[in-house]
Amino acid sequence: MTAEVAHIEKVTGATEVAESAQHRGTRAKRRRWELTAVGVVLAALFLLPFIVMVLGSLKNRAEILRIPPTYVPETWHPDNYATMWDTPETPLPYNLASTVIISVFATVLVLLVAVPAAYYTARHRFPGRAVFLGLVLVTQMLQPTVLVTGLIREFFAIGINDTWLAMILVNAAFNLSFAVWILHSFFASIPVEIEEAAMLDGLSRWQILVRVSLPLVWPGIVTATIFVVVSCWNEFAASLVVLTSPKNQPLSVALTKFVGQYDTSWQYVFAISTVGIIPVVILFALIEKRLVAGLTAGSVK
Repeated sequence: MTAEVAHIEKVTGATEVAESAQHRGTRAKRRRWELTAVGVVLAALFLLPFIVMVLGSLKNRAEILRIPPTYVPETWHPDNYATMWDTPETPLPYNLASTVIISVFATVLVLLVAVPAAYYTARHRFPGRAVFLGLVLVTQMLQPTVLVTGLIREFFAIGINDTWLAMILVNAAFNLSFAVWILHSFFASIPVEIEEAAMLDGLSRWQILVRVSLPLVWPGIVTATIFVVVSCWNEFAASLVVLTSPKNQPLSVALTKFVGQYDTSWQYVFAISTVGIIPVVILFALIEKRLVAGLTAGSVK
């Protein structure tokens, strides 16, 4: 009798364990579906303005201003993209080239300075190190518009006003502190023992930086690069004041030429905006995995 009771209890316990595991699996699956649904809704909300922009670039002005609005174009106007390039007062091919050149060279300049600066601050505990890093972060509170008057005077004095070089220097200066700060955390997360082992193998400090440390902080470099590129790509205020020649101005400034006091060519505004985000979207698509790795790894020590 005792053996039968023990057997029944054993079977009952196994059944309860199986039911509990099945219940947990069902609950986990339902949880995944709920999170997926929330993610889809949030993604749709974030993508909605871009969808409106792309569809608006394929409408004529009358349809864009129609009330109630039409979401899908009744008549498709892909010719808006061809027409916007032929606008005499706005040389868009030059504006796009200007945006690319300023963004690329400013980003390269930022990385050339930020990488060794971040490495030095992460590996050397010099007096005032904490104060220095704090000041680096404080400079992020300053915007080009605050210093634009002084910048223009300096650029006129050295003869580089209304040049790409001026905007490369401005963008590099105002993005350098962010790059130093984010790369500092990545270099600081590398165990010192790895570099000490490299020193025992006869590597110099510079060789350690190039051959050992840089590959380990590559996700951080990608993260800093994408943020600096986007910042330079979208910069408007300083470019509007410093660059006065239409051919030297970036797309962000050229876009304002289609916005008038009494009339706005919204179809061209949407078309230029669509063209303007394509290079950034492509850049994100190419380095998405490294960007995500950089954003998640930098906070883990």
